Amino acid sequence: MIRIPFEQMQQVFVQVLTKRGMSDSDAQLCSYLIAETSLEGVYTHGANRFPALVRNIDEGYVDVHTHAEMVHRFGAIERWDGKRGVGNLNAYACMQRSIALSKEHGIGCVALANTTHWMRPGTYGLLAAEQDCIGILWTNTLPLMSAWGGVDAKLGNNPLVLAVPAQEGPVLVDAAMSLFSYGKLETYAREQKPLPVPGGYDSEGRLTTDAQSILETKRPLPIGFWKGTSLALALDLIAATLSGGRTTRSIGTLGKEGEVSQVFLAFDLSHFPDRDRLEQEIAASLADLRQSVLADPSIPVRFPGERRKEIRKENLARGIEVDPNVWNEILNLL
Repeated sequence: MIRIPFEQMQQVFVQVLTKRGMSDSDAQLCSYLIAETSLEGVYTHGANRFPALVRNIDEGYVDVHTHAEMVHRFGAIERWDGKRGVGNLNAYACMQRSIALSKEHGIGCVALANTTHWMRPGTYGLLAAEQDCIGILWTNTLPLMSAWGGVDAKLGNNPLVLAVPAQEGPVLVDAAMSLFSYGKLETYAREQKPLPVPGGYDSEGRLTTDAQSILETKRPLPIGFWKGTSLALALDLIAATLSGGRTTRSIGTLGKEGEVSQVFLAFDLSHFPDRDRLEQEIAASLADLRQSVLADPSIPVRFPGERRKEIRKENLARGIEVDPNVWNEILNLL
């Protein structure tokens, strides 16, 4: 691995994107969000995924000239059309709008249709939590996972984010419905490393730690076995219904992921008269979690998202870790 300073990484991304016609302001925000993802240690959805974004721009699947727009409003619920624009810019705008609605109504919901890959989902949960809101959001995807008992891919791995404000920093759950996200599988396959536990099935129907085999079969293990596939289906149907957009089945007819459906929910905690008590209870719960009896004394129990600031601080000081092959691929896009 090599280390690249955060500012350098962001500016390389900006140069690549403006070369493809993206406005400077959009390129700055898009690049910041992607570089920040790697800065906080989510390498699979930061620099590692940037070349795929650029390929989708070059091939016409992502339109750098369009922006998401509201098309319908029903009280605190809005439907937006993403117009196949840049996925992280669309998601950023919709999460901000959901937060604004929650400041007005206590709850805000923006359902987005016809958008593209949003890169790191947790980014938008953090936006909510940092503005004193609980954030709940998810997306559907191409068919990437088989139904329980099936072999062919029928379901998306439909990442779900839950973010909760806390005194020590947001509690952040960012989880695909497959045990390993496709980004994580791609990283293990590229580095030719075995998964730490079986993550799916090979072509013979055997559980395997070979990430490349799982990518080829599109048979990753769902979280919670049949519960994960059930949750993936429900998230897909709700996202498509609220947004008026495509389901995973429909996205699969396109041949490539595009026009996905997403939901952004925000709940503004400042509306609650017992806000201080709620904050104290959250803090007490996290403190209690840390007092767990440890299975391994050398491995502390942490709440989800706790190490984010620590990783960010280290990467700001030393530079962001990047696979040299990935970085060379990015430089070749200039």
